[in-house]
Amino acid sequence: MAETPPLQAIDIRAGYGHGDVLKGVDLRVGGGKITTIIGPNGCGKSTLLKVLSRLLRPTAGSVLLSGSPLEQLRTREIARSLAVLPQLPVAPDGMTVAELVRRGRQPHQPWYRQWSEQDERITADAMRDTQVAELADTAVDRLSGGQRQRAWIAMSLAQQTELLLLDEPTTHLDMAHAVDVLELVTTLRDVTGRTIVVVLHDLGLAARYSDDLVVMKAGSIVAQGPPAEVLSEELLLEVFGLRAHLFDDPFDGLPTVIPVRRTGIGGAAPAGDGRGPLDVRDRSATWS
Repeated sequence: MAETPPLQAIDIRAGYGHGDVLKGVDLRVGGGKITTIIGPNGCGKSTLLKVLSRLLRPTAGSVLLSGSPLEQLRTREIARSLAVLPQLPVAPDGMTVAELVRRGRQPHQPWYRQWSEQDERITADAMRDTQVAELADTAVDRLSGGQRQRAWIAMSLAQQTELLLLDEPTTHLDMAHAVDVLELVTTLRDVTGRTIVVVLHDLGLAARYSDDLVVMKAGSIVAQGPPAEVLSEELLLEVFGLRAHLFDDPFDGLPTVIPVRRTGIGGAAPAGDGRGPLDVRDRSATWS
């Protein structure tokens, strides 16, 4: 008997009142894995994440949370099982990191008990694990981009859910800070066993920091599986319109995506024979 996935979408259709963005999406999220959704702009990545977290109700189909239909669960019950970090979240002016992280405990606080020593310990642990404990009294709006993302992830950790959904957590971060955030996500998977679903734009980072890739195009899933099995130069061209070299990193064996330049030396289009951009793998190509 197949194991019940922690999160599953069945024949999902969803949109925003002017037609469906998602067109019959089926998805099974593996437990204890990092599943990354990739695809070109407008393909439905963020829409799918909203449906999975019940921020957007589908027009057809169903989402199952540990086998239970999401639409039949109470909001507080969902919040105890699933945490979601949207794109570019905004904290109230002047809110400190500690105050933000404490908000993650709200789903676990009954009306007769607002705060406890357990809540304090969990909050402190979340800030420590995300390396923002020393920033506890700092206003969130005074943090750098990377620090801010860590603070929001700390709030999600304090929520103590088995599932964590992150919508483009590396947006507007430089490469070093983006890697820091994804290393943190990987550590959370390894240490806590959490199931994490991430939407990313950067194909290179998605290939290196994912257990499974979900590739979307025009509101549908066109491929899903481990990066080494899913990614191909043909798929990158078909889905993204991107000509790229794909190879295993000689240092760690992870898939690596290198775009092929569309211009010649100095930025000028190389002289060609009408075939389009120069194929740098063609050793007979003439650069002079």
